[in-house]
Order: sequence, then C-alpha cells, then structure tokens
Amino acid sequence: MQQITKDLLHWYDHNKRTLPWRATTLVVDPYSVWLSEIMLQQTTVGAVKPYFEKFTKRWETVQDLADATHDDVMHYWAGLGYYARARNLHQCAKVVANEMQGIFPQSEKELLALPGVGVYTAAAICAIAFGTKAVVVDANVQRVVSRLYRITESLPASNPIIYKKTASITPDANSGNFAQAFMDLGSSICTPRNPSCDTCPIEKYCKGKNIAETLPKKPPKKIKPIRKCFMHVIINKSGKVLAYKRSDKGLLGGTFGIPTTDWVDAYPESHSRAPSNLNWQQLNEKSDIDTPIILRHTFTHFHLDMCVFTGTLATAPTGYKWVDIDVLPTVFKKPVMTAIKG
Repeated sequence: MQQITKDLLHWYDHNKRTLPWRATTLVVDPYSVWLSEIMLQQTTVGAVKPYFEKFTKRWETVQDLADATHDDVMHYWAGLGYYARARNLHQCAKVVANEMQGIFPQSEKELLALPGVGVYTAAAICAIAFGTKAVVVDANVQRVVSRLYRITESLPASNPIIYKKTASITPDANSGNFAQAFMDLGSSICTPRNPSCDTCPIEKYCKGKNIAETLPKKPPKKIKPIRKCFMHVIINKSGKVLAYKRSDKGLLGGTFGIPTTDWVDAYPESHSRAPSNLNWQQLNEKSDIDTPIILRHTFTHFHLDMCVFTGTLATAPTGYKWVDIDVLPTVFKKPVMTAIKG
C-alpha cells in the first residue's frame, strides 16, 4: 500500500495537470478550492474552466461573492447547469463571509454544515486546501480503485468497499496531492474506455487490468421518461428575449426562463401560460411546412421535447422583462437560437 502511494505521488509530481484552481505556490487558497469543487460537481473540467476564470475575475474573494446580487451570480452561472449549485454557492459565500469572518472551516464536520457542501466536497477541501488527511472519492477515484483492487460488486453497493480501499492507501500527509493524483490518473490514463495501462504508474499493482473496461460495474440504466411542452419565443427589435424570473425553488430555480407550457406527458392543446393571446407561429422544417421542429433537452432524470412557437410583442407584459440571450439556461437558449436561425 505504501508503495502504491509513493509511486502515484511520484508520477503526479511529474505529470499533474495545470488547472486554474490549482495552487502554483505552497499557499493554497481555500476559496479557489471550494469554488472549483462546487463547479465540478457532475460537470467536466473543460466546461468548468471558463466559468471558474469568469467568477474569480469578477469576485476575487469569498466576501466579494457574498456581496454579489443573486441575479448577478445566476447570470454568470448561466449555461453551467444544475442551478441549485449556484444558489447554494451564493448562500455558502454569505455564511463564510458574514458568520465566519471570511475563513473557511478546516474540519469535514464543519464544512458539511455549509450550504451545498457534501461528503466528497468537504473531504476535497480538507485535503487540498488544508492538507488534512481526508478520503476523497470522486468518479475518477472510484474507477481507479475499482480496477486496482478488482472490485466487481455493482455500484452503488460497492461504494463502501471503494471508500475503505481508498482510505487504506491515503497518506497521513500530502493527502491533497494524493487525491489530485488519483483524479489526474483517472482523467488521463485510467479512462472509462481504452485505458492506457502500459503507461500507468501503478499498473504492476492492478488486479483488474485485464477487465478494466468493465469496472466499475454500474447498474442498468433506467429509461428516462419524455416530457413535452410548447416554448414561446418573443424577441424585440433590440435582440432581447421576453423572459420571466422562475421561482427560487425547484428545477432551474432563480433563473430567467422564456414562457413555456407545463412539462407533461403530452403536448398541450392550447398556448396556456403564454404572456398574451398572440398569433403564434410554429417553427417548421423548411423542407416540409407541416413538420414541426422538435428540440430535445436532456436533464438528469428526464428528456424534454420542445415544440417552438414565435410571436411579436412591443412591450413586456406584467411579470416579464426583456433579457439578453446569454442569461438564459441552455434549455431556453436552444429554442431561442433555433428561432433566430429561422
């Protein structure tokens, strides 16, 4: 176990990724670690990089972020998805800035009490930001450890075994670099498909290399239900889109959305919940005017099929306002951009 740890850390020293949130000096900024870990939840490194850089340029400290308006934070988050993270991020910044004098707590227990901080995130902050021994298990670590120890039980039943095995090789010191080494190994070498076992620094210890692509074993995918709706796109002469502020709670809470019917099992029979009784024009395929354009957006638990309609209004009705396209979440950007393209 000690040799696995030693070899992995040696490999990391020479092969670690350069990421905007990683410290380039001995001083690690807990704010950067926390912000990046929240953004990276269920999101790829490539998608997070530009958002992290925008956020830290706009709000250099946790106090700056705490002082931001809700709408400003949601605007900068637009397109990154999982919007509850943005709401919790802002609330957490307020707690740390206003109740903890801008100092992040250093124990997993205290971190877990903060909005939006779960078991993995608390462990990652402890290990990476403060050098405290903590067992950090993300999807990359999960995959590497499953293969290293040939853990053939299916997820999520195998999670306790994976955690225990990871804990057994996590060093008392330097656990932050160890966690990041595992993440980098999973990202660059021990990949889900076609892992590069011949270049892996711990290949000689790996018990599952001959069945690597089958691990970790995952339960059968559930078939996602399909919901349907009408999306109503209205764009004024200045290029702004008619939108309304969604409730702070629930899916896409606190974001701006374009008028839409309920998301249900069948398309509606009328333009319910539209802002006005307009002469709505359905977007159709150019090759066949009778075939409507149906857009699909996939959420974690369901697909949403959208039939797009356009209309014209000179003045925003009560409860609506004109907004820039880039403040809209992706699910609403899709029908707007489709309408613009005609």
